[in-house]
Amino acid sequence: MNDKTRPHGSHCARRDRRAGVSRRLARIEGQVRGLSKMIDDDRYCIDMLTQVKAVQAALRKVEGELLSDHADHCLADAIASDDKAEREQKVSELVALLLKH
Repeated sequence: MNDKTRPHGSHCARRDRRAGVSRRLARIEGQVRGLSKMIDDDRYCIDMLTQVKAVQAALRKVEGELLSDHADHCLADAIASDDKAEREQKVSELVALLLKH
């Protein structure tokens, strides 16, 4: 199953998820700019560290959304296919990524 054969609702859900990720990344970008300004303004270290933790948490949410998207679409398509090599490749890619950092 690919984007052309996947049910329409599934494709819309993916588009909605990606739009949400894009909005979240725009907010993160603003947080990082604010953090940079805090450094330039010589703000209190704990306040800056609090913002760093907030950015990290937001990025973890982005990572989770992208991982869910990958599992729901790319990995699910590979598992549903008759192509054993594709299945093995998708699983290997995911395992390598998870072990990387």
